[in-house]
Formats: sequence, structure tokens, C-alpha cells
Amino acid sequence: MSQEGPFKIVILGEGRVGKTSLLRQFVSKTFSEHEASTQSAAYLDKILQLRGTQVQLSLWDTAGQERFHSLAPIYYHNADGALLVYDITDLDSFRRVAKWVEELQVMGTKCVLAIVGNKSDLQSQAKVPKADAETYARSINARHSTASAKLGFGVDEAFGALAEDVLASKARAPSQNQTSSRRTRGALVVEEDVVRPRQKSGCCGG
Repeated sequence: MSQEGPFKIVILGEGRVGKTSLLRQFVSKTFSEHEASTQSAAYLDKILQLRGTQVQLSLWDTAGQERFHSLAPIYYHNADGALLVYDITDLDSFRRVAKWVEELQVMGTKCVLAIVGNKSDLQSQAKVPKADAETYARSINARHSTASAKLGFGVDEAFGALAEDVLASKARAPSQNQTSSRRTRGALVVEEDVVRPRQKSGCCGG
């Protein structure tokens, strides 16, 4: 079986939208109603089997709280993909997805994007029209889906689809010797090597 990666995936979104809960459900199939808020960032690995290829993902869970906002660019630099999370019961959390997209653009981080509306188990309390979310996702060439970290619905599908898109973007990229050049969604980006941030110890939640 062929192997690909590791691919760096960052999970972005406002505090309390359930980023850490989605990540833990994806990696370990666990959920806690009392997940502590992420302090700075946390890092987990996951290996997927995609169409006969073993794909390694390096998953970065970032803090959404405003006091940690200035640290975010450190963690999503050189990302191959970004999972942008909002809470379907919180319209403001969806509106602020655009802020994270803008920051990725300002940093010159050209990566594959996916948008996920978490807490689909609370559909009766939804404040974000699905049509609006899908329209915005199309405008930035991103996938859109909904998921429930609590029940596990749509979680594997969201991460798996993003991983497939990242893998496809790499397959389209021209070979570059001794560089980190890559072509993603039609744009060629050449980035210098950087030292990967170390994981901060402590309890991390979303």
C-alpha cells in the first residue's frame, strides 16, 4: 500500500463551536460534555486508508478565544488543509468563518478548505440557514457539510473528504526537488522551511 503525508490540517473557528470535540470524535471516537477550552493549540496524528493509499494527517486544534488570536498564524503556517468549524445554533460563529479565511489569505497560506457546521444534533435550534452556508462555501471553493461531534454523525466524512481533497491537490502538483513548493487550487506557493511549533502541554478542548 502506498503512503502519503504527513499533511498538516488545522482546525479553525470561534471558541466553544466544538473543534476539539470534533477532533476527538474523529481520532478516538470519544465525546465529553465538559470539554475544556483549548489553550494555544493541541496536536494529534491520524492515519486514514483512502482508495488504497495510507494517508497520514497531522491535526492541529487551535484556540478560538480572542486572547489567543495572535498566536493562530503560528499554527496554520504551511497548512495543507483547513477545517473551518461553526456552530449551527450560533449565527455569529458562522459569520466569523470569513475572518479565518481572510487570515489564511493574508498569511499567504494557500490550502484546501472545508467548512463544517457542528452540533447537527441540535437542528431544531439551528440559526444558520444551510443554503447560506453552502453558498458561502462555494464562493471560496470549499466543501460544506454538517456534523455532530456528540453523536458522531458526519465527522469521519468531513475529515475524510478534506483529506481526499488535499491528496488530490498534491497529485496535481508538479514535482519540486528540495523545496516545499506546492500547487493548491490553481495557485503555486513556494514556502521556506520553518520549525514546527511544539505542542503545549495541558488540557486542551474546543
